[in-house]
Amino acid sequence: MTTNGRRTIIVAATPTPNGDLHMGHMAGPYLAGDIYARYLRANGQSVIYTTCTDDSQSYVVSTAHRRGMSREQLCSTSTAAIQRSLDAMGISMAGLPPIDDTYRDTVLEFVTALHTGGRLRLRTVRLPFAEKSGTYLFDGLVTGTCPVCLATSCGGACESCGHPNSFDELLDPKSTVDPTDPVTYREQSILVLPMEEYRERLTAYFAAQEGRWRPRAMRLIRDLLARPLPDVPVTFPGSWGIPAPFPETRGQILYPWIEAMPAAIYSTWWSAAHLGERTDATDEHWRVAHDAELVYFHGFDNVYHWGLMDLVFLMAHGDRYIRPSGNVCNEFYDLEGEKFSTSRNHVVWSTDLLATVPRDLVRFYLALTAPEYERTNFSRTALDNVTSRRLVEPWNGLARTMSSAITRMQTSAPLPVTAAGRRRSTGIIERFRLCYALPNCSQAGAAAAIVAELVRLRASAEVLDGARAGDPVQPGDLLLEIRTLLACAAPILIDVATEAAAAGVDLSLVDAHAHPESIAAFRLPRLPDADREPAVPPLRHTGVMS
Repeated sequence: MTTNGRRTIIVAATPTPNGDLHMGHMAGPYLAGDIYARYLRANGQSVIYTTCTDDSQSYVVSTAHRRGMSREQLCSTSTAAIQRSLDAMGISMAGLPPIDDTYRDTVLEFVTALHTGGRLRLRTVRLPFAEKSGTYLFDGLVTGTCPVCLATSCGGACESCGHPNSFDELLDPKSTVDPTDPVTYREQSILVLPMEEYRERLTAYFAAQEGRWRPRAMRLIRDLLARPLPDVPVTFPGSWGIPAPFPETRGQILYPWIEAMPAAIYSTWWSAAHLGERTDATDEHWRVAHDAELVYFHGFDNVYHWGLMDLVFLMAHGDRYIRPSGNVCNEFYDLEGEKFSTSRNHVVWSTDLLATVPRDLVRFYLALTAPEYERTNFSRTALDNVTSRRLVEPWNGLARTMSSAITRMQTSAPLPVTAAGRRRSTGIIERFRLCYALPNCSQAGAAAAIVAELVRLRASAEVLDGARAGDPVQPGDLLLEIRTLLACAAPILIDVATEAAAAGVDLSLVDAHAHPESIAAFRLPRLPDADREPAVPPLRHTGVMS
């Protein structure tokens, strides 16, 4: 594959700093986005992979109250924990940018332009209100019953069915901070963005996206478009968040969910600066004139927000900003057959697991069991068994056999590669391209392809080494195919790839490197066992692929 010359901006859903990342989080957007980013970089693509914490979310308020700590302290400690988890997993971002004055200025510029341009409307709406605390309830501050699927849901959008439930739509609302606090309804005038006014543009956009989204997410979008589209709150009566700058809604804050697009714009600018690209305007990289490709990674519970609501906010700016060409949505990842739950301590924290299991094995298992089209399950026992049987044993068996064969050849000269060997190498690259590239973007498919190629290549290596009967094997061809597998596995197996690259193995996938006339002999690095300490300590990763 060769680069198309366009930069790709990859945005993972912004994590709320009300705790650390567990394996359920990591198996979703963060690892998937990292694998995709690393694959593009190996193909010579310019990539910015980024996210930032979502400090204004109401879940910070409810969690801080439950833990008996200040909201600011919760954000600070959680952001540090999230950064450690991303680093430990080898997520190739520049880091989590600070939520500072530049961040807030970017958000305010984004929404003020909509206000100035006449895109916002003043609406009187009915909101749930906690009588004792005198607090208006929304999102993580309220729980009740989803009016669509009747599952238990917080405010904003239902985690189960994905439908929005803004304002007074949630049935039987209760305060999450104090369930005994009586909840009534009060009217308030707030600013909204009327999504219905963008129906024609939304319909055209999603018609062009047909076949590029995963089926369940697209079904939800169709269902939402089949109904009257809701007004999106832009301001809300509250005290935690960015103060709304508009004269019509003095004393209100910006609705936390509308920060997602300017937050992603800001984090792109911050990440680009860490790559040496400094611009005065924080939205420079998202402007249409630069023609960057934009791809989101998020969970099904965020389809309404990242798939529809945020798209409308970009459209409301006219032709100023790019729009996502990819929207990769994952399902939920269970733990031992049940949903991850921090309140029940039914959780595996990323840093805890990575402290005892080598990182490549964790990444492989999460990729192989990724919840791409349906809920899947994490099991520590299965992790040990699957990685040992399907990855470590055949990988290290291939490494041992090839090491023996290279020793027996007793040559330091480059080995010739035949046309047949180059064709097989090209076939391996194409197989992985179908897994990694949009619209499939399947890390599970790529992990399964690693397993399948290992079986085939190990058999060929045993023929070459004389341990198995079979048709003659050209050593140069086999080495090229092994190098190609190593390069294609590198977005998942980052530490073994780093070891190989340090030894001089070329892991580029661009055409000029993928079809050589000859290849120097090299030894395939071995993988550590699951019951050994990690082969390398968790490292801080930059925006450059490691």
